[in-house]
Amino acid sequence: KVARLVEAVKHDVKKYLKRERNKKLPVDVDFWDFDCKYGPTEQGATVIHVAEINKCLDAAERDGLESCYLEILAKPGIRMKREDAEPQGSDFQESDSQESVLQESDVQEVNSQEDDSLERD
Repeated sequence: KVARLVEAVKHDVKKYLKRERNKKLPVDVDFWDFDCKYGPTEQGATVIHVAEINKCLDAAERDGLESCYLEILAKPGIRMKREDAEPQGSDFQESDSQESVLQESDVQEVNSQEDDSLERD
């Protein structure tokens, strides 16, 4: 009976998240983000990531809690560019030029071997 109740809560949470994500985005917003809190009580609630909701509900079932507190607030999210990432274009071009040099030398080597074999025939 408790397992069915937990599954029903998970389903309601999933529906809520889908409904919020389908709402129209404001200007200059990339996606809908969520602030989530979970705990045995409102006072004991801690901040969690949205992906951890099901894990927390499973833990509540495992611990035998009769009730728990779950808060989900939608907020606009803006993607940030990672500054630690190097531009891929410079690495890509450098590796391409090295490959083309190797390929040209390989072609010259093969051509010279073919010429040698033709001369022997």
